[in-house]
Amino acid sequence: MYLIDTHVLLWLLSDQDKLSATAKIILQEEELFISMASLWEIAIKQSNGKLDLPFSPEELCAICIERDIQIKQILPPHLNQLQKLPKIHNDPFDRLIICQSIAENIPILTHDSKIPLYPVATVW
Repeated sequence: MYLIDTHVLLWLLSDQDKLSATAKIILQEEELFISMASLWEIAIKQSNGKLDLPFSPEELCAICIERDIQIKQILPPHLNQLQKLPKIHNDPFDRLIICQSIAENIPILTHDSKIPLYPVATVW
């Protein structure tokens, strides 16, 4: 079981050469989750022109479901964890993903070098 970050999802869909060999195996063989925070981040970047994808946020959710990537909602225990989270990482979306990982004890599949500075298991 792994929580994949925003970049991993985008690379899975459009540029698999950027994925590590370990990431490719995990993406094929493990139970996967994507945070609603990642989908929210993608929608914001699409709306402000920083990300050009050939599908809408709704279509992206459907693609995740088709690929057996479960969408993890943001819940009160995740927000409780957010209050305690040190300010190592400034990205609010990554901070929510970190909180979900901590609260639910799910490792994160990420290339982000700041995420492993938190008490979370990460793989790349």
